[in-house]
Amino acid sequence: MDVDLRLLRYFAAVAEHGTLSRAAERLYVSQPALTKQIRRLEDQLGLALFIRSRAGMALTEAGQALADRVPGLLAGWDEVLRETRDVAGRAARVLRVGFIASAANEATPRIIAGFSAVRPGWRVDMRQASWSNPTAGLATGEVDIALLRLPFPGQEAFRVAELCTEPRWIALAATHPLADRAEIDFRELWDEPFVAAPAETGWWRDYWLATGEREGHPVRIGAVTDLADDWLSAIANGYGIALAPESSARFYARPGVVYRPVTGVSPSVVGVAWTAAAEANPVVRDFLRCTLEAQNS
Repeated sequence: MDVDLRLLRYFAAVAEHGTLSRAAERLYVSQPALTKQIRRLEDQLGLALFIRSRAGMALTEAGQALADRVPGLLAGWDEVLRETRDVAGRAARVLRVGFIASAANEATPRIIAGFSAVRPGWRVDMRQASWSNPTAGLATGEVDIALLRLPFPGQEAFRVAELCTEPRWIALAATHPLADRAEIDFRELWDEPFVAAPAETGWWRDYWLATGEREGHPVRIGAVTDLADDWLSAIANGYGIALAPESSARFYARPGVVYRPVTGVSPSVVGVAWTAAAEANPVVRDFLRCTLEAQNS
């Protein structure tokens, strides 16, 4: 019998966290989608893996037997896949770098130039991820290293270095009543509809809605988007406003959208992240060194 590894990853997450909601948040998928996939796995195996109750998802005896073995199986496959991709990358002389939004802002070209000087003949493959993938492919092994916004879900599982901080500003339609203000207090925006990332991104979404800085005031969601172009369109069309890094005013300028400084909300942090296993890769170490040097120059 062939079983999709993705189903085993979903099973392992539910077994670890004990509830569908926490597992769905960690996996960046919706709870209904996760429920469907768990039932699919049970149907394929012909076994009940969980006892469902209001308290959560308890493992059956068969489920416990599977849970004891699956983490080692997945870890072994991840290691094989990583080594295979590393060999392919070295053969092609390509370093895969994931990034969110504007990566390391204006430092990004300096990082790439510095890496090219250290590793002549190598190419940096910059891979932009959607907001529903806040590790930019690092969690799934699709990239070797990533330039990300901190914090991100699952951050504790990776090596992370902070590069810089920048204020969070607000993006509004040019026709918004507050668009002409030089500066806006965040309290004035609490009742405004916001453009949000998908719900399955969990506390990544909450961070960019600043839910922890509203003193319990509820958030109004005007639109949900996963891509920068859709995000800008929603704001320009007046469906909502959105917090964004200050650099968005330079990297995501668009007619009909204005960016204004906001007081009363914490800044955004730009970081570089990599896996513990990647520390053995001298090419990744070179890129990391160039990243830290470029940011400090």
